[in-house]
Amino acid sequence: MAKVTKTKEEVRQQNVAEAVSKTEAFFKEYGKILYGIVIGILLIALAILAYNRFILQPKKQQALEQMVKAEQWFEGGEYELALNGDDNYPGLLNVIDQYGSKAPKAANMYAGVALLRTGEYEQALKYLKQYKGTDPIMMARCLSCIGDCYVELQDYTTAVDWFTKAAKTTDNAFAAAYLLKAGIAAEAAGDNAKALSFYEQIKDQWASAPEAMEIDKYISRIQTAK
Repeated sequence: MAKVTKTKEEVRQQNVAEAVSKTEAFFKEYGKILYGIVIGILLIALAILAYNRFILQPKKQQALEQMVKAEQWFEGGEYELALNGDDNYPGLLNVIDQYGSKAPKAANMYAGVALLRTGEYEQALKYLKQYKGTDPIMMARCLSCIGDCYVELQDYTTAVDWFTKAAKTTDNAFAAAYLLKAGIAAEAAGDNAKALSFYEQIKDQWASAPEAMEIDKYISRIQTAK
């Protein structure tokens, strides 16, 4: 009996038919399970979208609206009112407590600065360190305020670290102000060499900054003390 030789096309068609047959058998056996998984994923996605639209976003909007008066008090230097509010408007601490992570990012920053201004340094650190903003200028200010807290707590070495972080976070003339703070704190910590490096950095890199106008007196003070 003669052997029948299949052409390449016949072999290809046979392979395709077998693959289709296996696929059909797979879906016949597991189709309900796969369908259930797809439906489950869709329901989860819809639930997330609904949560964001009808719960998360409205709460964020409410928090923003409630912060308006507190921000006005803050800008006017009325820090106690900004923190605690009055009978008609909530303060920053109320907004943060009520909305938690849904509160505007700036709420922690404002609360921390207000607490710093009212002498509540430990509490100020708590809120300042929770600030997660992405704006480099605001973040640098926050880092500098953390340094201010440590200066008030007489932990000068730690203050230097935070002022240095602040200077590295921004690439504008504000860096000079943070470097000056770092230098003064380093002197208070007894590290004149490090303080001198900050002062010289201001002179070399930020010659047009206001802090550079009198930086020579800081440099001379250290050099004279050697």
